[in-house]
Amino acid sequence: MTERVPGEDPREGESAGSAHRAAGEVPHLDESIRRIRAAATETFSSGLDSGRALRKLVSADFALSRSALGRGLAWSAVGVVFGASAWLLAMGAAIALMQSWGLSWLASISVTALFSLIVTAVAAWRVSVFFDYAGMHATRRQLARLGLFSEASDDDDDTNDKPSVPPKPTPTPGTGQPTQ
Repeated sequence: MTERVPGEDPREGESAGSAHRAAGEVPHLDESIRRIRAAATETFSSGLDSGRALRKLVSADFALSRSALGRGLAWSAVGVVFGASAWLLAMGAAIALMQSWGLSWLASISVTALFSLIVTAVAAWRVSVFFDYAGMHATRRQLARLGLFSEASDDDDDTNDKPSVPPKPTPTPGTGQPTQ
């Protein structure tokens, strides 16, 4: 931000009335235009300063976001590797425990594999649901209504649910008036 130097602002030191005029006297047109121009210049300069500050903030925010995304992905990879190895060790321990209870190797491995497959199926189902949510279906419908980016697809469920012809009102028995 820039600091104002005394004497730079033409309005500095002036009250509502000028020293050359009486308190109720209206300023001349050229003096009013100068004041308006000075205020407009100051407002424009302030807007430019705000725009520059916002641009610097957005640029710094994107740089921080880019750095955080890379580090987040790296730590996610570490978490996946250690989580998978912990899962394998837990399943190995479960197999050893079931074997000590008298189950055969085939039965204990089958039980742990079945458990892992059930968890995998539930996770895959939830992933497909959340990816469907990420499809922005409502936004695409609204853009298609505006005639922008219209897609000829039948994957949106509620676009084809509406009947093309509205139902005709039926008269209410005894009154002859149609029902709503």
